[in-house]
Amino acid sequence: MTPTPHAATRRVLILMFDRVEVLDFAGPYEVFSLAADQSAKSLCSVETIGSAREITCLGGLKVKVDFTFADRPTADLLIVPGGPGARIPGDGYEEILAFISSSRPRIPLIASVCTGSFLLARAGFLEGLDATTHPDRVGEFRNEFPTINLRADKIVDQGSLITSGGISSGIDLALYILEKWFGGGCRAEVARRLDGAWK
Repeated sequence: MTPTPHAATRRVLILMFDRVEVLDFAGPYEVFSLAADQSAKSLCSVETIGSAREITCLGGLKVKVDFTFADRPTADLLIVPGGPGARIPGDGYEEILAFISSSRPRIPLIASVCTGSFLLARAGFLEGLDATTHPDRVGEFRNEFPTINLRADKIVDQGSLITSGGISSGIDLALYILEKWFGGGCRAEVARRLDGAWK
């Protein structure tokens, strides 16, 4: 069963930066873009934001973004993907952290994919909370953030903050959020269209 035709449209903003993992942002982008009501009206608008108009992903893919940090758009959800650019500080890293920190008052839900949790932790959001990250980065995360309770779960929901663990977990995360927003029918329909392991 799909959601009613009058379900409110949600605005999703995806953070982009150099050396971002492609599937970390592309998975959620696909899921939210597929969400529609019974009249085929999109339930989510999905846009990207970065420190520059074009970023270079891990692997070399170049992506043009919709907004820069100076635009300060509002949204219902900010997705923070992972990749080497999330874990390893490089050019513009402090600007990325400043943007994430400044987003809290404007964006009610912030969620990370994979090692995007490093950015949330360094922004001070996860102090004393539960979180998850990529399984290969558990030791590194615990060493840097001993006061954060790292769990092995695919998704850890702390209310206004959600973390997900693993590169493909952005798909699980986006489906999880769709269900919270629009119900199980919406999730099931998008999962069916993905035609994969997701239910």
